[in-house]
Amino acid sequence: MSGLLLRLGAPLQSWGTHSTWNERDTELFPTRSGLIGMLAAALGIPRGGDLSALRSLRLLVRIDRPGHHLVDYHTVGGGRTRKQTVPTAKGDYRQQGMGTIVTNRHYLADAVFTVGITGPNLKVLSDVDNALRSPNWSPFLGRRSCPPDGPLMLGFVSDPSEWLHEKLPLARKAPADNETEVRIDFVSDEKPAGHTGWTESLTDDPESFENLKRVYRNRPAYRYRHDLPAELCAGSGPEYIDALNAALRGDG
Repeated sequence: MSGLLLRLGAPLQSWGTHSTWNERDTELFPTRSGLIGMLAAALGIPRGGDLSALRSLRLLVRIDRPGHHLVDYHTVGGGRTRKQTVPTAKGDYRQQGMGTIVTNRHYLADAVFTVGITGPNLKVLSDVDNALRSPNWSPFLGRRSCPPDGPLMLGFVSDPSEWLHEKLPLARKAPADNETEVRIDFVSDEKPAGHTGWTESLTDDPESFENLKRVYRNRPAYRYRHDLPAELCAGSGPEYIDALNAALRGDG
């Protein structure tokens, strides 16, 4: 099935699913809600806009490089006068010297993912392709403070799953000389044929991004591991970008 290939790489990414108040979590891979939100922004769909076309898309995530979990410690209101601190739920203010609020924001540092996007409507895929190449609103990887660091849209291909499992270079160092394969994690919206991995339940299928009325549905995320040829490992610098370009041109 034809579809799109995306590369998600940045110094920091954050893909929260159950963040509440002062603890802003991240999953270890891009969420469905985060990716659909990114596509909606590129297309210029406002908050509260119709997501039905995007909800028909199916996503397959390959974890090229999982990165490192990082927690950023924040404070708000420290050293301010009482009325300059964050209001309480009752609309009042805390006592002088007691208004500092602590927040922990979780990120993935130096991670790279590649994503295959398919769907029943080629017009929707074509619109997404064009939008990511010339976005209405700038894309970001989970949070506005996390812009992508390099090529985001890789191309329109005949079979994204085949590319992710067999052709597309990996953003990681090659293993030891005697190893011919590397084991890579995948996350799929759809249950793969002969699935022998494990299934997670995530509340990240968005029905609406409307402010104060966001609605997310529960969905299964099918996870599995697959051995890929070690020769796909292309490092993380210019040599990796060169390998990507060569593969997409058909030179690899």
